[in-house]
Amino acid sequence: MIIKKILLLILLSSPSTLLACDICGCGVGSYYIGILPEYNKRFVGLRYQHKTLQTHLGPHGNVTPLSTDETYQSAELWGGWNFGKRFRTLAFIPYNFNQRSSQANTGNKQGLGDIALMGYYNLFTQSNTLNSKLLVHSLWVGAGVKLPTGKYEPSERLAIQENPNNFQLGTASTDFTLNAAYDIRLNDFGFNLNANYKINTENKYGYRYGNKLSTNALLYYKFRLFHQLTIAPNAGILYETATKDMEQGKYEMDVSGGYSTALVTGFELAVSKFSVGANYQNVIGQELANQRAKAGNRLMLHFSVPF
Repeated sequence: MIIKKILLLILLSSPSTLLACDICGCGVGSYYIGILPEYNKRFVGLRYQHKTLQTHLGPHGNVTPLSTDETYQSAELWGGWNFGKRFRTLAFIPYNFNQRSSQANTGNKQGLGDIALMGYYNLFTQSNTLNSKLLVHSLWVGAGVKLPTGKYEPSERLAIQENPNNFQLGTASTDFTLNAAYDIRLNDFGFNLNANYKINTENKYGYRYGNKLSTNALLYYKFRLFHQLTIAPNAGILYETATKDMEQGKYEMDVSGGYSTALVTGFELAVSKFSVGANYQNVIGQELANQRAKAGNRLMLHFSVPF
């Protein structure tokens, strides 16, 4: 019943017609959260993400002499702060490294990405005993803002008929997010559900990356060893969807939008002074940019320190 209410909340917060965003999982504006590191008051850490994308594909997704291989890497400073038991904030400061290569040429960009801030409110945290086992579940909801701190180059738009407008460090727009996070745990076995709906605005160049819905659901188990070490392997699914980008408020970009589905496997390791984690996202289904783009598998690593 709780999960049904969360899904209903997400659907109600999403308009029936979505405007598109960046290609799912790559480029600017993707905020995968997953299972947060364990902390009581606050934490700070680093995340590394590696993603690949193949663009300039033929009309049916076939590779041509013009096809381009793109790699998106980011080193991200991130952190969280709990204010009492009801309020939580998260911050993300990415530094991006973009590379692309084809038979004709190569190119790269690096620099500060778009900084994002998110705030959550704890609607409830409840615990009770079920067959002598402890059952705990909680629901956090909130909103956030993404600032236009990353560089946007309008010249990239010249190739939009053949290539998604994805090879950017930032969007040049101030955007907003609606967020929900639900966790339920029976002793050490748990289920985690995250949803992020991103509402984009038109930038000063007349381009709008549309809104985007990202959801992930993970099962995990916490192995507690030597009273000091916790290892939590996890597995689940990640789904992202985006429709067409818009220009000048009325022109739909044909080579944009789509969806992708990925299987996620990973682990979280925590001791008293730090946490580390990793996950691998294996893309099992996708239809991106009118079949003119194909996303590869993704990797994320993180290190964090509670204080």
